[in-house]
Amino acid sequence: MLAYPGLHAIWFHRIAHRLYRWRLYTLARLVSHISRFLTGIEIHPGAQIGRRFFIDHGMGVVIGETAVIGDDCTLYQGVTLGGTGKERGKRHPTLGNNVLVGVGAKVLGNIVIGDNSRIGAGAVVVKDVPPNCTVVGIPGRVVIRDGRRVDPLDHGDLPDPVQEALAAMRRDINALAASVAELNRQYRAERGEADAHAR
Repeated sequence: MLAYPGLHAIWFHRIAHRLYRWRLYTLARLVSHISRFLTGIEIHPGAQIGRRFFIDHGMGVVIGETAVIGDDCTLYQGVTLGGTGKERGKRHPTLGNNVLVGVGAKVLGNIVIGDNSRIGAGAVVVKDVPPNCTVVGIPGRVVIRDGRRVDPLDHGDLPDPVQEALAAMRRDINALAASVAELNRQYRAERGEADAHAR
């Protein structure tokens, strides 16, 4: 109780959120600002947070104004529940119940993360996630749904953009070489005809 910033941030948020609902916006923001200073966790007073919410090693966690978090959710350090800057009104994510968001993950925009889903460390999620899924990568994609792997990550099969660029350049060079050879052939043929006429 004395040395867990995630717990302290939640306590501060409960106070700030109540003030926000009473339309004491400046006071609510002041409480959230003090909380951020003391804990390193920034929760906008307007965010709606369910029961048994847990922030583990919370430094750098940011939760936006219109974010909605269900019951029994867990966030790790560096998580952002943010907006994309292109939306008005509801512009932050909604997390269902029993959602876990891993270290450094970014969940952006007015999207819904379904119940019992897991967001992997470092993922960037910008689209809705169905319930009971695991999401990884940039951009985030579902790799496990209802306990079954749906998109195995075989790193040996991942595209190599440098190799693809080199292959495209090789094709272009070969096409240019063929064009130059054809132009040389035409030039020699025309030159031969001109020499024949000159004689």
